[in-house]
Amino acid sequence: MNKAFIEEMATRLQSERESLTKELSSFTVKDSKAKVADYTTKFEEYGDDEDENASEVADYSNKLSLESALEKEVRDIDSAIIRIKEGSYGICKYCNTEINEDRLRARPTSTSCIACKKTLTQEV
Repeated sequence: MNKAFIEEMATRLQSERESLTKELSSFTVKDSKAKVADYTTKFEEYGDDEDENASEVADYSNKLSLESALEKEVRDIDSAIIRIKEGSYGICKYCNTEINEDRLRARPTSTSCIACKKTLTQEV
């Protein structure tokens, strides 16, 4: 895998990470003591009426789901950035072959080649 491609992916991953953390910070509070991406969803209070309470709970529930998904994406990106630094980015963790660049462009955090991914999903 050539150096220019790796640098392109590193830039893209860092940009995506910044975007995700910005989105997370709009409705969560980051745990500054945590070593990995760990956020807590803010509970917005709209008022004391029953409909407002129901809206608060529904909104909070939706934000919890979104927080979980975004945190996972940030952790995946952090792992990919570590693999770039270690020199193992783009190598399948199952068969140790290079992951196709098109696959990495489509999913920069991928840790498996298409063949291994197909095998794994067929087993499930």
